[in-house]
Order: sequence, then C-alpha cells, then structure tokens
Amino acid sequence: MSSASSAPPWNVERLPRADGSTFLVTGGNAGIGYFVAEQLSEAGATVVLGSRNPAKAEAATASIRARVAGARVLSVRLDLADLGSLRTAVKSLEVERLDAVIHNAGVALDDPPRRETDDGHELMFGTNHLGHFALTHWLMPLLSAAPAARVVTMGSFAAKSERLDLDDLQSWHDFRPKRTYGRSKLAQMHFGLELDRRLRAAGSTVTSAVAHPGGALDSLTPSRPSVHVSTTGARLSAAPAALLVQGKHAGAWPAVRAVLDPAAQGGQLWGPRVFGLRGKPRNEPIWSHLADTSVAARLWDASCELTGVDPGAVPG
Repeated sequence: MSSASSAPPWNVERLPRADGSTFLVTGGNAGIGYFVAEQLSEAGATVVLGSRNPAKAEAATASIRARVAGARVLSVRLDLADLGSLRTAVKSLEVERLDAVIHNAGVALDDPPRRETDDGHELMFGTNHLGHFALTHWLMPLLSAAPAARVVTMGSFAAKSERLDLDDLQSWHDFRPKRTYGRSKLAQMHFGLELDRRLRAAGSTVTSAVAHPGGALDSLTPSRPSVHVSTTGARLSAAPAALLVQGKHAGAWPAVRAVLDPAAQGGQLWGPRVFGLRGKPRNEPIWSHLADTSVAARLWDASCELTGVDPGAVPG
C-alpha cells in the first residue's frame, strides 16, 4: 500500500482502477448512493445496488450502463427497515466476496408524527443505524473473504452538532425530525468507528471508516434521466448556494475515496475539504464527540439488544 506522502494528489476525475473488486452500495438507486455507484463503476468494479424498490434499482442500473461502457452492475432487494429480511437478502447476493460495503441508504422525515418500522423502532434510527448495524453482521463472512475489505459508513454533517441521548435512542421523549435524523446519522458514525476498533482488536483484515457528504443539494446535482432531473431554473436559483455547498455527485466523493484510496485506513473520517461542506475529499480530524469511546460502546451494546445480534460475536 502506498504511503500518503508518496501517493499522487487525489483526482476525482481519474480514480484508481478497481477491476476485479465487488462493492455493495446500500441505497445505490438514488441520490448520493447513485453517484457512489456510478463512480465506482467508472473505476471498473462490479457494483451491487442495494434497494428497497426493484424498479428504481433497474432505472439506476440502466443509467449507469448508459454512461459507463462495460459497467458491471447488479442489484439486490434490501429493506433496512425490516431486520428479519436482511439475512435472506445477504444470502441472495451472488458473489463470493465483498471488497467493500458503503452504508449509504437512509430515510429522513421532514415533519411529525413519529413513525416506526415493522420491528417497532423509530423509523430513522431503525433504518439508518440499526439496519446497517445488523446488515454488517450478516455481511461479515463475505467481507472477511476479501483480502482487505472496507466498510464505509456515510454519516452526515448534521451529526456534527448533535449528541446521542443514550436513554432515548428511539426518540420516545424528544422527537424532532431534524434532530432525530441527525442523531441517527451520528449513531451510524459512532458505529463505523467502534466497528473498526473491534475489528482491530480481533485481528481482522476488514477495516471500517466513516464519511460525510458535506452539503449536497439536488438542485446542484447533474441530471441522470430516470434517476434525477435537474431543471435549468432549479440550477439558476441554487447558484448562490454553490459558494457553500455542492451537488450530490460531489457529495459522493468522500465515500468513494474512502473505498478506493490505497492510503485510506480504518478509523478515519472523510469529508469535503472546504469547511466540511464542499470541495474535494480529504481525511479530516475526528470530531471531538465522535472520539468518545464510552458512548460508542454503550451504543453498540444497545444496538445488539435492539437487533438481536449476538453481543458475544466478534467482528471479522
């Protein structure tokens, strides 16, 4: 593996080749996940789109194939809000190994009321965090079968101003959609870093890192017919915002670098270079509240209890 000092500058337009690698992108049919999948396909990888909606996955697959010559794109039906379905979904993957999984899928509610998954968990926490927590458990044999697999968890800049309430993870007492969403993403980021600590302790070859897209707007995102259409009017009205934020194609860059950069390591946080909101991807310092390992350990134990994952199971 090349050292950071000897590696050439990272070029988002000229990615390292990933021929022979297989990557799973949850929520790869739309938004940032779509562009993660498209960019990894451009690098030559086989990309599996995890999606709740087969029709949307088919549209995303067609879009990638239309833009990337020889793209190898598969899809799997994946509903992170249904914990009982995840083991079956992983079994349906027709791959011998996974070189990376990008935990990108998520749900955000704009307004009350509080909603729950079929398992009885608050919808955003249950989907964004608990679903990925359980999915990682079932994926571990495929990740361990690769020489040096990576787990990349997509957090959010919104998590930077939030703190977990470990006594109210399900937002029973304090449900405010934006706060609950930010906390669900913070839980994901704590998980990604705690996972790496546990993988290192177990001597695993799998590593885990976290990323966030900064500020990523639909109106600054290039069109992909049948997946996303950006009108001229929307682009013009959003032009002033481009000084501070970016489109979802650029929001994908930190996660893509965390997957492909030979110098990337477990336990790192990747985000946009300019104020954490826009620009080329960089390895940024871990936020101070994300460095609290006691919070992460308590969240891990609670997540095991809520998902039914065996707390004695050692990752990797």
